[in-house]
Amino acid sequence: MADADETKQPEKPEKQEATKSEAGDKKSLIGRLLPKIILAVVLLVFAGAGFTLGRLFAGSGTSQTSGASEQDQSAQVEKLEAKGSADGSQKSWYYHLEPVIANLDVADVTRYVRASLTLEVSSEVDEKKGTAFLDEKKPILRNWLTVYLASLGLDDIRGESSLKRIQSQVLDAFNEKLFPDSKPKIKRILFKEFAVQ
Repeated sequence: MADADETKQPEKPEKQEATKSEAGDKKSLIGRLLPKIILAVVLLVFAGAGFTLGRLFAGSGTSQTSGASEQDQSAQVEKLEAKGSADGSQKSWYYHLEPVIANLDVADVTRYVRASLTLEVSSEVDEKKGTAFLDEKKPILRNWLTVYLASLGLDDIRGESSLKRIQSQVLDAFNEKLFPDSKPKIKRILFKEFAVQ
């Protein structure tokens, strides 16, 4: 029995030494990780500050640039006026956009829409000058149309009322993009093709 008591007593100091070494390991682990954590926090703060400053400086430059481009665009619109538009004898003319293909906003399946549009332009706009103007602005129109169609789901494009709503929204957006400070010059949007697959 004495041997059993002697064997039990040495175990207690070993357990105490083990807990001391675990506490020391925890302290050294914290001591090793603390500088890395501080570095990560500092990097995040600087990255956020850089992003914010970049947005602030970029935003101030674009507002000045956009003001100048709006003035240039309104001057271009005035040049587009047809000479014989006062008598109303001219008919409207048509401008064809190339097909635009966009993935629909559908969760499980990849579905896409292919749309070809024809713009009916008012007789107030000279056809030659208007065609040149629309050719110049075509990338902006195609980009907007692609983004718009990609935001639609299957339910948004089904049925006659949905297609009329799409025509109306495209008409409003195109007139706003092309003729921001003047009377709308595009009278209607016509679908040449509107296929969903």
